[in-house]
Parts: sequence; C-alpha cells; structure tokens
Amino acid sequence: MPRSRPGDHHRTEEMRLNRFIANAGVCSRREADKYIAAGLVTVNNVVVSDMGTKVKMTDDVRLNGRRLNAEKKVYLLLNKPKDYVTTTDDPKAGQTVMDLMENACRERIYPVGRLDKGTTGVLLFTNDGDLSERLTHPSHSVKKIYQVTLDRQVTKNDMLQIADGIDLEDGPIAADAISYVDPGDKSVIGLEIHSGRNRIVRRIFEHLGYRVRKLDRVYFAGLTKKNLPRGKWRMLSKKEVNFLKMK
Repeated sequence: MPRSRPGDHHRTEEMRLNRFIANAGVCSRREADKYIAAGLVTVNNVVVSDMGTKVKMTDDVRLNGRRLNAEKKVYLLLNKPKDYVTTTDDPKAGQTVMDLMENACRERIYPVGRLDKGTTGVLLFTNDGDLSERLTHPSHSVKKIYQVTLDRQVTKNDMLQIADGIDLEDGPIAADAISYVDPGDKSVIGLEIHSGRNRIVRRIFEHLGYRVRKLDRVYFAGLTKKNLPRGKWRMLSKKEVNFLKMK
C-alpha cells in the first residue's frame, strides 16, 4: 500500500466554495456568495450556483474565467510614505503602495482600506477577505489615530467643536478623542476617529478653515508603526493576527 506524502490530506480536504474563494484573496465570503449566485464561478469547468458546494484544493475553481488558488493567509504592515497611491490596479497612478510590497510574499495581497496619496503611516495588507471586510465595515467601528499638522494653531473652541461634532456635506462627524500632541505647539493635533469616510480627517479641518500640511496615521486596529521605518514593511506576529481576528 503506497504511503501518503505530507500535504496529501490537506489537498484532499474539502471546504465550502465561498471559503475557497475568500482564501484566494479575491473577496470576502459574503461577496463570494454573490458571485456564486450570479453564476460567475465554475468548478472543474462546470458553473456552480449552489453556495453550499464543497471543493478540494486540487479542484479547478475559476471566477470570471480566472483560476483561483486557495493560498495561505498572510498579514503584513507597511509604514506608508508620502506620494504613494493606495491602489492595486491603476496604471495611471504612478507610484503605488504595491510597488513597495512587490517582493514581500508570494501570495497576492491587497491593502485593507486606503490612505490618500499625501497621507503617511500604518497600512495593513492581507489576502484574508473576511478580515479585510470586517476591519473596513462601518459597523465594527475600528479605531484609528492620526497625527495632524496644520498650517496654524488650532483654537480651543475648534477643538471642542470637532469633539462635539460638525456637519459635513455627507453628514455629521465627531472625533472620538482629540488633543494637542505638544501643548507648546498647538498646530499639531492627535485625532482618534473610527469613520472610514473618504478624506474625512482632512475635510474636518478644511471645514473649519485650516490647511493640513501633514497627515500621519499612527494607529490602526491595534497596530502601530513602532520600530518600522517609513517605506518599510513587516509580517504581523501571531499575537497581532489573533488580536485583529477578535475585532
């Protein structure tokens, strides 16, 4: 009787189709269900629309004709420099964060959320679609802290206004916490917020007549850029990954 080789059991193990697709780093399981229901997924050249279908690692699973591989999950943290665009597929973007991550791992990773071109700081990358969706969904209120450098000192009255809430064109917004980073320099502000709305930090200060000179995200979902130089990345520890998955 032939001996089984290491990894054989892993390759014959079955998993739900939506999990296979999410593991491939394409999307979350919820989004995978929509693709399956729409008839966009084939297994061994047969269109599958039953979301309960189970597949093996060796099966030929395709989304819109592109073959997927259920990769191992990876989690990396980048200290994003200025002038890099957070995108995975814009040929007109110039320098992108993916250029910095080019040789980071063999798996296909993508950024969790985004930072503006001019914004620096903590940016998470993964191929874990479920975790990515959880960390970016408004209902999970993921904590973010920014250090904001303005063109002039911010008045105490404006600080209180930001804490109490202001009305922007897309609805009201309030900081979860706000303070001066250095009492001797009131143009540098620490701002804690959980909203993921587009350019929200810049728009808060612009609404009150300030111009943002520097914007640095120093904290995201428990992760900081401590000991991570600008433009460099590192793998997350098992402890950090477990902490993220508890959110």
